[in-house]
Amino acid sequence: MTEIIKIPAQAKEIVKNKRTGVVYTDKAEFDADVVNPATDTTVEDFQQDLEITVASLTTKPEAN
Repeated sequence: MTEIIKIPAQAKEIVKNKRTGVVYTDKAEFDADVVNPATDTTVEDFQQDLEITVASLTTKPEAN
């Protein structure tokens, strides 16, 4: 049986307006911008990305 190696990683959610490029702290802030009558932001402007940072892996040379 093959052993599954767990790799340490961090995930960061990025919420932004795909039309204007504005980055929000979270989805709730984006939703508040949508309902704000002073802006023209719509639900269709929503963009959500996930940034994954994986720990660097190095392999050990095999012993001869």
